[in-house]
Amino acid sequence: MSDRAERDGWTSPLRRRRRSDWASQTPTWRDARPGLIAEALKRASARPSGNWYVVGSSRGVRAGDRPYGRTVAGVEVVLWRAEDGELRAGPGVCPHLGAPLRDSRVVCGTLVCHWHGLALKGGPTAGWEPYPVHDDGVLVWVRLDRAGGEEPTERPVVPARPAEGAGVDSVYTGVGRCEPEDVVANRLDPWHGSWFHPYSFVDLTVARPPLGEDDDAFVVDVSFRVTDRLVVPVRAEFTAPEPRTVVMHITEGEGSTSVVETHATPLTAPDDPRPRTVVVEAVVAASDRRGFALARAAAPVLRPLMRRTAGRLWRDDLAYAERRWELRSTGRFPG
Repeated sequence: MSDRAERDGWTSPLRRRRRSDWASQTPTWRDARPGLIAEALKRASARPSGNWYVVGSSRGVRAGDRPYGRTVAGVEVVLWRAEDGELRAGPGVCPHLGAPLRDSRVVCGTLVCHWHGLALKGGPTAGWEPYPVHDDGVLVWVRLDRAGGEEPTERPVVPARPAEGAGVDSVYTGVGRCEPEDVVANRLDPWHGSWFHPYSFVDLTVARPPLGEDDDAFVVDVSFRVTDRLVVPVRAEFTAPEPRTVVMHITEGEGSTSVVETHATPLTAPDDPRPRTVVVEAVVAASDRRGFALARAAAPVLRPLMRRTAGRLWRDDLAYAERRWELRSTGRFPG
């Protein structure tokens, strides 16, 4: 550490570790017990969602833009913003003759069908009822009561995040041929981290697995790899607040209070023989270091880098989820 760093009380988040190869890691398969993961998944699946589904990033639906379309659980949904920025949503099928409203236009805050000019202002129209929608500042959610089949709630279960304006957020989206439970199961298996993602994680240990409904967090010690020998060690907790969401909170170390939210939204109907699920992952990074204000100022530049990092991980994790679904759907899943 330099004299100036000592005077300022600054410490580097980086740690140097000895060189080691992939095969020298301690195997984790004994700890990654299928029954333990299955029980955690079962508890997550039993929690209420209020019929809310994440559809994308808040920035992806902007006032003045074209409408945003997404199929959720086999239901076509369209979203747009009024002139004042208020988020609106409803069926993506025009009630007149079935035009795809995602391809229509927003004129002065009104959705205008491009086939025959039917105007939808976001309120009920004959044959068209709006969907409840929620913008949490990072992600947008839509409530589909018929698809969800649960008791509806006024608001979705939004995980705790750093204070508004204190972090840098980025949203990655990827699609896999699997069901939401396969994505959630991947996230409830932290033991695969440094074996399956050695380019990003090293020295991963599960300090404490879930103990049950009242203590249902995976507590993980892990180092994020910066270079081959320089790492950033942290402690994180993985929890599943609702059936289609797994959240990683960094609780100790650099970036404490930062979160990674993984939301799995079905694109296809529940009985579809070839299911597809969209992963919407929100990263909200925060730090109490004085220099982090520069990162917030550079957020437009950092977001593409954050998405690329998430995309590299999800290239592998979607392969994991797809493989799990393939084995489940053919009755070959272990256990």
